[in-house]
Amino acid sequence: MARPSYPTDVTDDEWALIEPLLPKPQRRGPKPNVNLREILNAILYLLHEGCQWRALPNDLPPWQTVSSYFRKWQRKGIWTQVNNTLRTRLREAQGRQQSPSASSLDSQSVKTTQKRGRSMGLTAGKKSRGVNDIF
Repeated sequence: MARPSYPTDVTDDEWALIEPLLPKPQRRGPKPNVNLREILNAILYLLHEGCQWRALPNDLPPWQTVSSYFRKWQRKGIWTQVNNTLRTRLREAQGRQQSPSASSLDSQSVKTTQKRGRSMGLTAGKKSRGVNDIF
């Protein structure tokens, strides 16, 4: 019996893009009996809902398995690769260059050091260091 779908489940088109980026099972040892698409669906559910690992619904793979794959893929840089691939595809579909040609920084959040006699204080709202001028 198939489980009901969640809004966070990957579509067939999304899976076709992501599946080739996931590591293939090793040739040695027993074959894993997990469905990688269901592992990905569980990870996306967890991220969207903001729940704890142990709070994953029972119709998804066990939380220990999902957590193990998430961490393994994180160590191998799979998430970065997936993000870069999806960003590139999206930009191409929008008729833009693959990589952004410009970026911006919020200057209020950039860490600096003391300069020209001004004391560095704490910006109250952001809890980050800022310049305190004395008038």
